[in-house]
Amino acid sequence: MKAVFLLFDSLNRHLLGPYGGTDVPTPNFDRLAARSVVFDKHYVGSMPCMPARRDMMTGRLSFLHRSWGPLEPFDNAFPELLQEAGVHSHLVTDHYHYWEDGGATYHNRYTTFEFVRGQEADPWKVDKSKDLGELSEKYHPKQRGGGIKHIFEPYIVNRDFITEEEEFPSYKTFAHGLDFLARNHAADNWLLQIETFDPHEPFHAPDRFKDSFRTGWNGPIRDWPIYGRGNDEPGEADELRANYRATLAHCDHLLGKLLDAFDEHDLWKDTALILTTDHGFLLGEHDLWAKNRMTMYQEIANIPLFIHDPRTPRSGRVGDVTQSIDIAPTLLALFGLPPAEEMKGRALVGDQHHDAVIFGYFGGAVNITDGTYTYHRYPDDIATQEIYQYTLMPTHLKTRFTPEELRAARLHPPFDWTKDVPLLQIPVQTRSPFYMNYGPGSLIESDTRLYDVAADPSQARSLDDPETEARLVARLVELMAENDAPPEAYRRIGLEVPEQ
Repeated sequence: MKAVFLLFDSLNRHLLGPYGGTDVPTPNFDRLAARSVVFDKHYVGSMPCMPARRDMMTGRLSFLHRSWGPLEPFDNAFPELLQEAGVHSHLVTDHYHYWEDGGATYHNRYTTFEFVRGQEADPWKVDKSKDLGELSEKYHPKQRGGGIKHIFEPYIVNRDFITEEEEFPSYKTFAHGLDFLARNHAADNWLLQIETFDPHEPFHAPDRFKDSFRTGWNGPIRDWPIYGRGNDEPGEADELRANYRATLAHCDHLLGKLLDAFDEHDLWKDTALILTTDHGFLLGEHDLWAKNRMTMYQEIANIPLFIHDPRTPRSGRVGDVTQSIDIAPTLLALFGLPPAEEMKGRALVGDQHHDAVIFGYFGGAVNITDGTYTYHRYPDDIATQEIYQYTLMPTHLKTRFTPEELRAARLHPPFDWTKDVPLLQIPVQTRSPFYMNYGPGSLIESDTRLYDVAADPSQARSLDDPETEARLVARLVELMAENDAPPEAYRRIGLEVPEQ
């Protein structure tokens, strides 16, 4: 068996042709859909980027115990399990979060890997000859607070080195993947993961992909929306959406190159292909932008998934509920391997689907869907909730935990998924930079709500339906218990801790 796992970032399901999207032509997503199974009710697990990847790699949820952080010593990672069975795994990616403090244990799980530089705030290039103050005027001074701040300075520098189409990191990432296929298509027992940061913001695509989406905007470059509310300068929202669409069109083009390679090497007969994303992205729906700050609406939580299994090649739709944690057991199953004991995901190359799944951000709402309803249950007070990080790898996205954070840590007994290993239990400091910038302290919505997404897919009307709410709450508690949630995870959202 051979397999290609293609992972995009912030890929909006509702804009893709196979899911009814019409704003952006996506002929290559359409082409893939004609040769694969398309999943209609596929959901995220833990959010955002690296928590989602931990779920996909380990086959279980992390958001009930941990925020953004590395793989832990007791985690099962599918590339390692494949390698133990004699399957070579190769990662090609421009997703620079793998090389930060909060992601540095992920890429080393693969047998081999290649990293393409230059996306977003990757600290890649330096050019002291340029006046960054002048450069910033080309971009988004409103977001920058009148100057260049933290992650935006490296982006502005990097962008100056990415002008030709062949210089774009996503282009290079696919080129490396295609080179792997050219060299290894006749071999057996390998997994290739092609992972690109696009269409994640900043929405930067080669000029030719922008031609169909010109808005007439003449102001500073608008490719990086303010999270939450904003982006309301006249014409600004349209320009932001246009640049996302151009980036999506570029992604579709790159997908086409991969599908061409499948045709050229006749890989459809013996090579699996899985395509998905970590999460979606709001582009002004609900008068909100991006992610992290708000309720996990369908545009964020309901994500695309395509699977081609050469053993049973077919096309069609799957209407059962599936989740990101199903990726690891699915990849293992393709190579005839069972899931690890601690995995809660299910192999999607059979008929193992879920009746309901829970998902969320660490410290935010605990959300549940059964495919018909979504229910989003928040703490009464985000700022004062009792919450702890459980980890042996105390790093945030870009930094280590501070001594101040760690002084109150204590050793907690093992959970049922830590292989008898105790963990540090670290109280969350609710005024810390992490909590306010990347955690629940950044939320601008925190009211519990229920939606009928079958009858109201745009989630325009929150329901008052006590019977449905009670049913979903009961299942939510069961799923939290199945994931060995700590006692405070129930208390913080106003639920009784179930008896052991």
